Amino acid sequence: MNIPARVAATLPLLASPLLPSSSLSLQSFCSLISHHRVRKLGLVPTVQSRRLRRCVEEKMASSLEKCDAGVETEVGVVRPATGAHTEEAVEALRAGKVIAVPTDTLYGFACDACSLEAVNRIYEIKGRKHTSPLAICVGDVPDLKRFAATEHLPHGLLENLLPGPVTLVLNRGELSILEKSLNPGLDSIGVRVPDCNFIRDVARRLGSALALTSANLSGQPSSVSIKDFENLWEQCAYVYNGGVLPSGRAGSTVVDLTRLGKYKILRPGSAKEETVAILEMHSLEEEGAAT
Repeated sequence: MNIPARVAATLPLLASPLLPSSSLSLQSFCSLISHHRVRKLGLVPTVQSRRLRRCVEEKMASSLEKCDAGVETEVGVVRPATGAHTEEAVEALRAGKVIAVPTDTLYGFACDACSLEAVNRIYEIKGRKHTSPLAICVGDVPDLKRFAATEHLPHGLLENLLPGPVTLVLNRGELSILEKSLNPGLDSIGVRVPDCNFIRDVARRLGSALALTSANLSGQPSSVSIKDFENLWEQCAYVYNGGVLPSGRAGSTVVDLTRLGKYKILRPGSAKEETVAILEMHSLEEEGAAT
């Protein structure tokens, strides 16, 4: 989740030279590089972190550029995931339509979370039961408090986890502006701020939250390219092409943060190790762990 490489170097879990390479993939390390967060945390780069950064940047730069810049093709409903198409996407969402978008993990179906008709349409496209909840996506970390309760979380935790490949399960809280019709009967909501410019720009321009779920039929493999769900293109107003996404099919790491001082990993996803390192850096304890 974009924990900087030099932050990783300060954490025993990530910095040990004995750590097997299989426990933390290059794809996971891709999102560890962030000058901004290093300056905020006041950490000093090490030789190890510099070497790691160069290695990751060389291997992943091409795929990451595709996620941010899109692929310059426009055929039928397919559009490049670029800023030139942001307003078009927002107009479709305001009209109650469903669009397909890249994220920092998988391709997803998105709609206005406050449109019951559009939310129902996503369930129809996926062939998914309404008892399976949808997550929401917002443009920036400060937007989360409009939709979920965050005041119980340690200072700086959200900024260290997000944007990145993590879904945080939080209580809606009494001040949430989410429609009760979204995931009825649940007091919690999964929230995302993906590290991908296009979907975040769309959410900002919409001024609301996007309901977000993976772009595939329910029970089928997730999609890392638009070709993976080509049979569903016709169900979308637009399909925004961000190229082949580099993080694999594991999806985001899902962590429950509804309890004060506790965390619970609900799905390991693509960034479990980094997520746990950040949570424990902020003194959160794993729910159910022996003390």
